[in-house]
Amino acid sequence: MSGPAVAIDPGARFTRVAHVGPDGTPALVALPGTVPGEGLPTSGAAGGHHGAALRTAYAAYRRQYGTPERIVVVVPQHDRPGEARRATDVLTALHGPDPMPRVLALGTPHAVLALLRHAGTATGARYAVCDLGATAAELSLCALTAGSVAVTGTARHAPAEGFAASFDAAVLAGAGLPDDETTRLALAEARAGDGVVQRLEIALGRSAGRPGHYDETVVLEVAGRPVTVAVLRRALDRLTAGLDTVLDRTADGQPAPQVVAVGGAARSARLRRHLTQRRGAPAPLPTGTDPALAAAFGAALVAAGRIDPADRYPHVVFVGTHRTVDGLPRGEELLVCPAGSLEPGGPTVFARTGEERVRLRTTAAGNAADRPVRIQVRDARGGHATPVRTLTVPAAPEGTRFHVGVRLAADGTARLVLEPLGSGQPSEHPLGPLPTDIEGARP
Repeated sequence: MSGPAVAIDPGARFTRVAHVGPDGTPALVALPGTVPGEGLPTSGAAGGHHGAALRTAYAAYRRQYGTPERIVVVVPQHDRPGEARRATDVLTALHGPDPMPRVLALGTPHAVLALLRHAGTATGARYAVCDLGATAAELSLCALTAGSVAVTGTARHAPAEGFAASFDAAVLAGAGLPDDETTRLALAEARAGDGVVQRLEIALGRSAGRPGHYDETVVLEVAGRPVTVAVLRRALDRLTAGLDTVLDRTADGQPAPQVVAVGGAARSARLRRHLTQRRGAPAPLPTGTDPALAAAFGAALVAAGRIDPADRYPHVVFVGTHRTVDGLPRGEELLVCPAGSLEPGGPTVFARTGEERVRLRTTAAGNAADRPVRIQVRDARGGHATPVRTLTVPAAPEGTRFHVGVRLAADGTARLVLEPLGSGQPSEHPLGPLPTDIEGARP
């Protein structure tokens, strides 16, 4: 990649802007007003709105460093298409007539698993990415296949008062403080002090062993007001109850996938222990990675071209077809799926000309049963074709018209889809896994 690349993870409390340093390690970008280890505070005027937080953070980045070549924006999984569209609209509006960087909107689970895949620790076939953020607790079930990560299910708990935000509100209320932008920033700064997190965890652990004995012990001071163990414990109960809600919604009777816990609330050792009791020990993040920064760091690796996001099949899919010219059959290639258009577990992608689906028809001289269909792939920039499979599909009456498409299942295997025009059910024909390691492929 020839120019700077940046990742932005807009949050309700903090927006993390990250890049990959010269040593190949992801890190937060130094910007005016950044809280060490947290990122840029999200203005109260944003009200937790991702678009407003993105607008503020990206404007700050451009003032400091200029326009990057590529931006990867982390978006919530529950409304990824809508969030991706809104993020692109925000960045487009900020640039006006100026040239736009390349923009990719990446769902949180793909960003987090990019971090683990880059570290070589994503060795399992199934994971549950549990994002414990200020607004919501969201759990995404993920299946890792050759070259792709499929999100096979999600559950979300987003109470009106927020998830981790409700913890902060309970702590501030217990200290007799209002829940506003100033006091939330004071709370974040108090928790960031040396040894504070360890002191809080030790106090909560002792309290759990002897209920009520340490309730009045002061373990933190925010804006000159004391915070006791009892206040912390009641605030923590809100988090464990919300976490149980999303875990219960994804209990399907199958062996539970290993959980990857990320987000600001995942810093809590008490919350991680609760998660371990329910689903086993969470998968470790790369050494030294703050769980609140995991999504931003994974997205930064994607932005810098260090790892493929694996949210789409990266290559072109095409089929061999024939048409008659001057009474003679001529072999041609029909583009079915442009590079990056196939999503594991997503909808069928049909061959198109502009906005219209391509219509194919059978002929008496060579119907679908008489002529094999060759499925091939090549990289996005037109390298050598790699064969996938040659199929012989069932016969159809002369003149039958149909659309041809490809669907990528959640298990990573592909199907050729033939959908008749008018009446009739689509037929699917297994292709197996699509090749991802193409010799000479260029990103």
